[in-house]
Amino acid sequence: MALSQSALSELQEVFRTGEGVELIRECVRVAMQELIDAEVAVAVGAGRYERTESRVTERNGSRPRLLTTTAGDIHLAVPKLRAGTFFPSILSPRRRIDKALYAVVMEA
Repeated sequence: MALSQSALSELQEVFRTGEGVELIRECVRVAMQELIDAEVAVAVGAGRYERTESRVTERNGSRPRLLTTTAGDIHLAVPKLRAGTFFPSILSPRRRIDKALYAVVMEA
């Protein structure tokens, strides 16, 4: 999907004035949360609110996770499971992941 010239110039103006940082932070948060949700769906064997025969366990809420990047702090929700443990492979335990995060966003 290509952006029109007017949309590109509006986006360029937002970044030039410095208001684009919040937009970048929100885009990164949404992308990371979607990747985490997709990974937990594979681990569980079913999507959110989905009933399947291949389900291994069930979700049991979530825990907050603060991810610190050069774009700022991002608040994520890491799902918990009733049986077993889950930690997203995209996150590193107690580590700052700037370069890996930007690589994932650029690939998406």
